[in-house]
Amino acid sequence: MMDANGRFDGNQRLAQARRRFAVGDHHGAVLLLDDLIAAGCAYADAHQLRGVALALLGQPTQALAAFDAALALNPHYVEALLHRGLVLGDLGRTEEAADDFRRAAAEETEGGDAPMPRPVRGHLAAMHVELAEAYAAAGAPDRAVEQYRGALELGPDYHDLRHRLGRALLHAGRPLEAREELEQVVEACPAMLDARAALGLARYLSGDVAGAEAVWHACRELSADDPRIDAYLAMVERVPR
Repeated sequence: MMDANGRFDGNQRLAQARRRFAVGDHHGAVLLLDDLIAAGCAYADAHQLRGVALALLGQPTQALAAFDAALALNPHYVEALLHRGLVLGDLGRTEEAADDFRRAAAEETEGGDAPMPRPVRGHLAAMHVELAEAYAAAGAPDRAVEQYRGALELGPDYHDLRHRLGRALLHAGRPLEAREELEQVVEACPAMLDARAALGLARYLSGDVAGAEAVWHACRELSADDPRIDAYLAMVERVPR
């Protein structure tokens, strides 16, 4: 596409590519962007849009190369970092994806005290959880705890994450810390049976047998047929008083 003087108009070509993308013609958008880039109009926006289109066309390797090109031109390009992280996550490269999400979050908050956007926090928290689960499966509970704490820093009101952290602390042999986290979960979500049951275990393992028994009796009121609770209560009945 040429301007009035017969010169290649990169801005118009980029606008045309965006229109093709908006109507779902991702292949057409890529062709237009290829022409634009080949003409020497190497805009970061062009590479970024090309990367998203390629990702949607099922070409993750080419998409990553496009995002890299965008970031080479603009290292602070948040959208490129986020989309690159999403593609890496889909490829199972979770640690690299987490790095991109961290960089994106840092760019969003650099130079001011504005809160981190919730979508960015959510992506970051999810990556921490994936790493935590991987560490737990690999028999590294302390590393799993670190990742869950990282997730909670991003979402302190995510009670399911705090519950997972409490259980990870139990698996790591740290019942006092687990108790602190699980107390908060039960206070916020009193009907969460799994959290109550875990809190009872944390109390028991930290030496508070009476406290554990009280928690498990409360669990029985929530669910009279849960075999875990019967087993826990039978366990405390055998403890000398």
